Amino acid sequence: MKLSRGIVAVGVAKKVYTEARKPENQARIRSAVQKVRDRRR
Repeated sequence: MKLSRGIVAVGVAKKVYTEARKPENQARIRSAVQKVRDRRR
């Protein structure tokens, strides 16, 4: 059970990493981070 959970975690992490490298997604990530920072203030 632990092995399959680890494999799934690696797969999800790889997908997130490849999506985060795309320029349009980088802009979305930056704007989301900025919104969170603004809410904290």
